[in-house]
Amino acid sequence: MEMLNPEDRAIDSVTSVTLLARLQSAPADKVAWTEFVDRYGDRIHGWCRRWGLQDADAHDVAQNVLFKVLRAMQTFRYDPSQKFRAWLKTITHHAWQDVVRSRRKMIAEESEEIAASDNLLETLAARDDLQGQLEAAYEQELFDSAVARVRPRVQPLTWEAFRLTALEGLSGANASSRLKMPVTSIYKAKSNILKLLEAEVRYLDGG
Repeated sequence: MEMLNPEDRAIDSVTSVTLLARLQSAPADKVAWTEFVDRYGDRIHGWCRRWGLQDADAHDVAQNVLFKVLRAMQTFRYDPSQKFRAWLKTITHHAWQDVVRSRRKMIAEESEEIAASDNLLETLAARDDLQGQLEAAYEQELFDSAVARVRPRVQPLTWEAFRLTALEGLSGANASSRLKMPVTSIYKAKSNILKLLEAEVRYLDGG
C-alpha cells in the first residue's frame, strides 16, 4: 500500500475541499480544470511509468484519465471518508490495464497474421510446385504420344540417330561412329524427326 507523506495529505485535503467543489459546481471552469491538470497530470503519468508504460503511452493514459475525470465531475460526489487520490489512482490503473490488454491483443493478432501469412506462402509454393509438376507431366505425355505417332513413320536407323543425339545426348561424331553413318546424315535425321515431333505435339495439343 502506498503511503502518503504530509505534503500529499495536505494536497488531497485542499483538493477535496476547494478544487473538487469548483469542478463539481462548474465542470467548464477552465481555470479550475487547468489547476487540476497541473496538480494531477504529472502524478498520473508517474504512476503509469512506474507500472511499466513507455513515456508516450503514459501520456496517452494520462490524457484519457483526465478526460474521464472531467466527465465524472458532473455526477461526482465527494466522500470525506475516501481519499480522492486513491479514487484517481484506481481510474488510472483501470486505464493502464486497458492499454496492456490492447497491447497483448495486438501482439497476438500480429502473431496470428504472421503465422497465417507463412501458411499461405507455403500453400502457394506447394500449389505452384504441383502446377509445375502437372504441366511437366502433361508435356511429357504429349511428347510420348508424339513419339508413338512419329516413330513408326521413319526408318529404324534414322530414329536411332535421333535417339542417340537428341535423347541420349551423344555428339554427332559419336553417333556417327556407332551407327556407321555420315555426321551430316546424323544431324539431318535429328532435324527431320524434331520437326515431325513438333508438328505432332501442336496437333495433339489442339494447336
